[in-house]
Amino acid sequence: MAVKIRLRRMGQKKAPFYRVVVSDSRSPRDGKFIEEIGTYDPTVEPSAVKINEELAKKWLNNGAQPTETVAKLFKQAGIEK
Repeated sequence: MAVKIRLRRMGQKKAPFYRVVVSDSRSPRDGKFIEEIGTYDPTVEPSAVKINEELAKKWLNNGAQPTETVAKLFKQAGIEK
C-alpha cells in the first residue's frame, strides 16, 4: 500500500480550504483518509498553513510520500525529511 500526504479539498465553491491528510494513494482525493495532520487556507493573505510537525515527521519517516504541493507547504513550514 502506497501512502501519500495530500490535500483534501473542503469549503464552498470558489472558496477552497484544504486539510493536509495521510491517505492510501488509491483512495479518491476527498475520500477516506488515515489521519489529518494539518490545514491550508489559500484564501487569506498570506496563506494560512498549520501543520502538526510531529505527525508530519512521523509519517515521512514511515515512508509516506508528500505530493508536490504538500512538499512546498512543508518547506514553507520548515519540515524536512
